[in-house]
Amino acid sequence: MTEGRLIGHPVPRKEGREKVTGRALYVDDLTFPGMLYGTTVRSPIARGRVREVVFGDSVPWDEFAVVTARDIPGVNSVALILLDQPYLADGVVNHREEPVLLLAHPDKYLLEEARRAVRVEVEPLPAVFTIEDSLDKKELIWGEDNVFKTFLVEKGDVDSAWENENVVVVEGEYRTGAQEQLYIENNGVIAVANSSEGVTVWGSMQCPYYVHKALVKLFGLPEDKIRVVQTETGGGFGGKEEYPSMVAGHAALLAWKTGRPVKIVYDRAEDMAATTKRHPSRTRHRTAVTHEGQLVGMEIDFDIDGGAYATLSAVVLSRGTIHAAGPYNCPNVRIRSRAVATNAPPHGAFRGFGAPQSIFALERHLNKVAAAVGLSPEEFRRRNFIQQGQTTATGQTIREPVDMAGLMARAFELSDYRAKRERFERENAAGGRIRRGIGFATFMHGAGFTGSGEKYLESVVGCEATPEGRVRVLAASTEIGQGTNTIFAQIAAEALGLDYERVEMAQPDTANVPNSGPTVASRTCMIVGKLVESAALGLKQTLTGGGFLQESYGADDFSRACREYIEAHGPLKSFSRYRQPADINWDEEKYRGDAYGAYAWAVYVAEVSVDTVTYEARVEDFVAVQEVGRVIHPVLAAGQIEGGVAQGIGFALYENVVWREGRMENSQMTNYIMPTSADIPPIRVHFEEVPYAGGPAGAKGIGELPMDGPAPAILNAIEQATGVAFDHVPLMPEAIMEALLGEAVSA
Repeated sequence: MTEGRLIGHPVPRKEGREKVTGRALYVDDLTFPGMLYGTTVRSPIARGRVREVVFGDSVPWDEFAVVTARDIPGVNSVALILLDQPYLADGVVNHREEPVLLLAHPDKYLLEEARRAVRVEVEPLPAVFTIEDSLDKKELIWGEDNVFKTFLVEKGDVDSAWENENVVVVEGEYRTGAQEQLYIENNGVIAVANSSEGVTVWGSMQCPYYVHKALVKLFGLPEDKIRVVQTETGGGFGGKEEYPSMVAGHAALLAWKTGRPVKIVYDRAEDMAATTKRHPSRTRHRTAVTHEGQLVGMEIDFDIDGGAYATLSAVVLSRGTIHAAGPYNCPNVRIRSRAVATNAPPHGAFRGFGAPQSIFALERHLNKVAAAVGLSPEEFRRRNFIQQGQTTATGQTIREPVDMAGLMARAFELSDYRAKRERFERENAAGGRIRRGIGFATFMHGAGFTGSGEKYLESVVGCEATPEGRVRVLAASTEIGQGTNTIFAQIAAEALGLDYERVEMAQPDTANVPNSGPTVASRTCMIVGKLVESAALGLKQTLTGGGFLQESYGADDFSRACREYIEAHGPLKSFSRYRQPADINWDEEKYRGDAYGAYAWAVYVAEVSVDTVTYEARVEDFVAVQEVGRVIHPVLAAGQIEGGVAQGIGFALYENVVWREGRMENSQMTNYIMPTSADIPPIRVHFEEVPYAGGPAGAKGIGELPMDGPAPAILNAIEQATGVAFDHVPLMPEAIMEALLGEAVSA
């Protein structure tokens, strides 16, 4: 790796000492005088009209606060993209677990008894639970056609591709299931609210300004009357991007009615059953390829299940759509995509944000295409990898150097891919209980918001210097375990030439920090980190330009300059606002142009074993090679890859959400199976560094990338091990058993 003074070094985590000593305070560690506990009463069925709410006789209801939709002072909709999801059902319910009313009481155990004593009587209406039934309009449950959002990406002339006499046409259909984010800390919020002082909430969240926007609408208050503070947060993975707006709204409504602080912390079962998950998907591919293995045309239909309300489905669909054609050069591409409504709880953000679904389909399909023209999976990809100067499906010209063939060669070298593939072929042919296979996936992931998203946000970051020469970074980007505080401090300290210990992070608090945008979309390091770098350099420029500091200085000189400036002029702050580079151009109407400022590129190789008695598949070894620009913190970066791969293994083999009439039936950690440390193989992480001028010290986004590649790599390996081409995840033992027993019967 390229070395810097701080960049590229594994400095201690900023929040590490507080966490390991137990001094870090999470929302459930906080208490307020006179605090009540809140809970949510939810719909018992997937769709219907609320006829009556019955309060059981065994509870002293005069001791409880009760809030319904009639108590909402502002707009009864969670402000996000569309205003379609109510905070509390008002006459109708559209999914099981939909909030109907809220309760609060000082005794949280009595509160739970009361919740169980409330019966919501609902007149059932026909419900829709599958993508197919939604698109067939079996019942109209949203709008005129059950479709939240559609996209169309077109490049070249796809229809002409099928007319070419020298092509083979290959078709396939692929599916992915829902996946629970399963962060360690459940959703939780504490709210204080009254008409004179407004609303303040403290909570576990990724995006304080999203919650702020939602509460402004809910209460009809001016922005300065709403304050949102992020407490220590035990993981998010997208699951705390939007849903904290719902929890915060509920706690604040109860606090508004009672005049007392209210805490709502979900238990694990409620958190899993009621909150968002990864969107289930169905992808259909039709590919035209020459006999020599050159891609001629790709037609892709990508559909995702959005659940009962739109929430973030449009942007999840967008990212999945753009990534559906992968890191390949194809002259003719058409991608149609739809996010559809069903009567499940709304699906939402999860690491990868739609790309794991569409990339899984593509990387499984391309193995099928390669076989159809008699090429190995690696040779077929090598012939079609996109190169610098060529264009993606959206027509974006790749300006940065990209060497997918080189990444693939490195991944094959580290994994001993070719030798193992040959050996496994021989050993599997000889029979035996354990079959082995090795497979790979090649993919890319865009960093930052899509298209004009960053231009629309115009994120702002500040740096503030103290008279002692310390620097505070002012940003709304949240630390949720991924290392935001650490890398921001590294970036600022490197820019200023200061010791790492002299930089500290302000707590994300909408009363004190500017809106630097949400902590999502692999944007924190590349986009916000670049603003941190610019704001830090702005401090230096202010001091040098004003004659307080020479170009060459030490820590004592910096402290003296800060003190003298503050004595002469007052607070010393520098702010940096995002300005979209002139060479990034995006057409929102045609969905063409520069979808992302930069892409990360990767090749992942999985080695698997399949037990032909128990039908269990295990990942035995995993190699992850990626180019993510400059690596800021090598230990944190490797941890991001290792964690994403572990989640990808769960997505592929273990994490099966069991639905019954629109409800998650296995909403506990005893029956929702995720991989443990015993199920995760050695994950060997390797970085290639090609610095990107638009990122701090050359860094690009990293957090979502490792979620994209594991599932297709694993199923490509299982295909070698079993001889069966599976087309869905999660791939459970039952499906392997059915396929292998069916194969044995037919033989």
